[in-house]
Amino acid sequence: MKMKLNSLTYAVALASSAMMAPTVSQAAGTITFGEDQYVSVGFGMRGSFSSVEDAANDGGSSKDFDLDSARLYVSGSLNKYIKGIFNTEKSGGNDTFQIIDAAGIFQFTPDMAIWAGRFLSPSSRANMAGPYYTLGGGYWQSIAARYGYNGGTIGRDDGVALVATAFDQRLAYSFGAFEADKIFELSSGVADVTNNADQSDELMYAGRLQYSFWDKEPGYYGTGNYLGQKDIFTIGVFGRSKEDGAASATAVGDYSQWGADLLIEKKFAAGAVSFEAAYYDYDTDDVFLTEQGEAYAVGAGYIFNQKVGWGQFQPFIRHQNFDADSGTETERTDYGVAYIIDGYNAQVSARYSDQEVDNPSPTSDSDTDIFAVELQLQF
Repeated sequence: MKMKLNSLTYAVALASSAMMAPTVSQAAGTITFGEDQYVSVGFGMRGSFSSVEDAANDGGSSKDFDLDSARLYVSGSLNKYIKGIFNTEKSGGNDTFQIIDAAGIFQFTPDMAIWAGRFLSPSSRANMAGPYYTLGGGYWQSIAARYGYNGGTIGRDDGVALVATAFDQRLAYSFGAFEADKIFELSSGVADVTNNADQSDELMYAGRLQYSFWDKEPGYYGTGNYLGQKDIFTIGVFGRSKEDGAASATAVGDYSQWGADLLIEKKFAAGAVSFEAAYYDYDTDDVFLTEQGEAYAVGAGYIFNQKVGWGQFQPFIRHQNFDADSGTETERTDYGVAYIIDGYNAQVSARYSDQEVDNPSPTSDSDTDIFAVELQLQF
């Protein structure tokens, strides 16, 4: 038996073309037992300091340090056909760790695998990348890509999925069936129930299809930005639905969502420019109007090739909007700069955010200014 330091990406890349994370992933310690037999362990954390306008008890600005996320990553391999991942998460103000990923990966061919257990269901790029692998660091499209609010355990779910590629890995597609019994668990003001007598017990079906015109993007869990490492022009479409998936104490309706996303990145002599966009449509059969409507997100960034001290600067701007059928419209614009020390393994970002909420009742409108400094480390 020997021990070596390698990336968790390497470990799961050996598992399949449906690898765990992009090539700029976290480092990890890998213990190798034999040919195609190993266990790889790593961990990550995100912390922040934030000041939020009018959030203090006296009506002034709040000032808070937070451990926003802490994760333990484990992957393993029995042979070249059978792999597995196990990841945990501590998020927000909850100090209890959750199992977010516990899945077996069965690699039948280099271009086709079956995932089974708990993992991210096929969905938008923003959801597949998550807060650890996106433009600006620590960013989650919580307003537009509402998977954390209507997608199970931090966007994960229990189920099984086909994950595959074709046309020299330029076409990536996935489709699966999932339990989806926590669709609206974290949605504010939504009284989601699972014991309505009129509610059937159906599975949720989810799928994603994407095509890469420039550099290829093999893998299942992906990235929202390649930090100047690739030329990317990729378009994706995605959807999910569950019969009787929206249920309150008094009503039952079908749940569905669909959307499309785009990522463009281009390298130049002095750096790389990136642009992203996504559109979402949510339908709850009028059961939860606050979670039904249309949303979009756009973002742009530029990473400089020239290092300053330890790393590179990447200024960015992002905008999200969700227009709910309840009449409430929420939007947020972020202006920031990230300092990229070691890809997604080590980076610091600072941002200013302006978040506005327009309600049918003007007296409940809000306009909040947020300043935050965020640190991300992965080992």
